[in-house]
Amino acid sequence: MEPKLTHLCYCLLLFLPLLSQSTIAKPSSSPNPSNSINFIVSSCRVTRYQTLCVKCLATFANKIRRNENRLTQTALAVTLVRVQSTTVYVAKLTKARRIKRREYLAVKDCVENLGDGLEMLAQSMRELRQVGGSGRDRDEFLWRLSNVETWVSAALTDETTCLDGFDGKVMDGVVKSAIRRRVVHVARVTSNALALVNRFAARHKS
Repeated sequence: MEPKLTHLCYCLLLFLPLLSQSTIAKPSSSPNPSNSINFIVSSCRVTRYQTLCVKCLATFANKIRRNENRLTQTALAVTLVRVQSTTVYVAKLTKARRIKRREYLAVKDCVENLGDGLEMLAQSMRELRQVGGSGRDRDEFLWRLSNVETWVSAALTDETTCLDGFDGKVMDGVVKSAIRRRVVHVARVTSNALALVNRFAARHKS
């Protein structure tokens, strides 16, 4: 594994206990689970991939309850974990047997792009937690929200850029198919997270 990716994985391992305490902890019993699910379904209507959005968040309904900040943090946390998993998977393909040189170079570029996106998502999670802190003035609150919007958007761009190196029929094959399937999925998850971040920000800016 490349040094940069190793560093990212290490950072994520440090970050996961934080997430488990606040957003992606195992769901506990809730007196009104249907209300939490309804809140998630309603919130996911702003996303492009609504079914996927609900599927990703429903597991954590009892933790989210009807809290919009928790919903947004959870969407980012789920995205972060899935992008990290995809990055590790793609990195392993550089060692695939009989991989062609042009495929190898495209895979390396893809890993770099996904790694950059992973950093943006980690920054977004940290910033969003600061947004949830008390004692923030409105200007700082909106500034931090703007940062989160910018960084999640940048992560989505990095993910879609990952596939650019596989354009053209000459790149068709098992490697391209495997990567495309994974990256398209995480790009959709990220797109949904961005829509929820934008919704959260819009409600507070108005």
